[in-house]
This record gives sequence, C-alpha cells and structure tokens, in this order.
Amino acid sequence: MLKIYGIKNCNSMKKAFDALQAEGLSYEFHDYKKQGIDADTLKTWLQEIGQDTVLNKKGTTWRKLSEEEQTRALSSQDHLIEALIAQPSLIKRPVLQTSKGFLVGFDETAYQNLSV
Repeated sequence: MLKIYGIKNCNSMKKAFDALQAEGLSYEFHDYKKQGIDADTLKTWLQEIGQDTVLNKKGTTWRKLSEEEQTRALSSQDHLIEALIAQPSLIKRPVLQTSKGFLVGFDETAYQNLSV
C-alpha cells in the first residue's frame, strides 16, 4: 500500500489525493502536522531522498527562520532532523512512499504512472 505524508490542507496534497483517487489507488495518509514525524522516518528520507529534496527552502516557514536557525538546521543531519520535527512545514509536500521508493512534491505524470 502507498503511504502519503503531508498536511491535509495543502494545495499540493489535495492534488495528490485527487490523483491517487483518480487512479483508483488506495493509500494511508500521515498528517505530520497533527501526528508529528519521527526521527527514524526523517533519517530514512534524508538518506534515500536527500536533504535538498526533503527540505522546503521556498516555503514561508523556512523564510521566517532567523539566519542563525537556518545555519544551525543545515549544520548537521541531527540539527536538521530536530528542525523538521519541531516545524514539519519545513518538509516538502507531499512525500509519497511507494514500493519502488519515494516521490516528493506533486508531479501529475509521476502519479499517473504509479503501479503498486
């Protein structure tokens, strides 16, 4: 089964939900704004997907961080994980876990080509 991580009221998430439903794919939704996100999951994402893909530097949450907070978050994986747990809006959305790996961000073509 697919597992999708994100924030329910995000426009990209809504597009992803619609695309999954249009393809008739069942999925489990993890709302990391309400349910939180654990360090082990983030560590896996950072290893398999990479910091530049996981961390949303274009969002308002990142821009609202002080320069010191941004520098600290980027100084080590542990500090980045702390920042992502404290402020899950820093994580790009959606993160879709499939049997073949992860899709980060909404790409309509990629969602249409999913096979479980």
